[in-house]
Amino acid sequence: DVTLVDLDEQPGGVCLHRGCIPSKALLHIAKSLTEVKDAARFGVTFGEPKVDLERLRAWKDSVVNKMTGGLSVLAKVRQVTQIQGRGKFIDDHLLVELNDGGAKTVEFDYAVIATGSVPVTLGSLFPKSENVIDSTGALEVPDIPKTLLVVGGGYIGLELGSVYSALGS
Repeated sequence: DVTLVDLDEQPGGVCLHRGCIPSKALLHIAKSLTEVKDAARFGVTFGEPKVDLERLRAWKDSVVNKMTGGLSVLAKVRQVTQIQGRGKFIDDHLLVELNDGGAKTVEFDYAVIATGSVPVTLGSLFPKSENVIDSTGALEVPDIPKTLLVVGGGYIGLELGSVYSALGS
């Protein structure tokens, strides 16, 4: 028997909800924009692309929803019990699951702790500002700024820099 305890309604963790998958969806759009611009080298030109941010976000969200929905179906087919909430270990064989509906215990032989990741906050190095966002916020594509500074050269930083550059930053 397998039980999955997660705060998200749909399974998928950070990668599907707030990382790899939305980033890859945006990279697909960036690649399309770049290919359209590069086609001029071959003698094929198009008008200047227009980006509808609302539709772009909706499409990215639909990709995420399809993938997480598919995982939910797989979990049901494989008889994985899903609990939306937060767990607290009581000992090495007992967890109390806490959520708005109360608490219940889950017994287990082994536990896998796969809590994902969160963006690093740089505390006092940056003032609180709507102009400073983390990678999760950047994946929402709130707007396309004229200039953008990406702090961090990991894959998410590189991907987001590529996306925003293709979108016009």
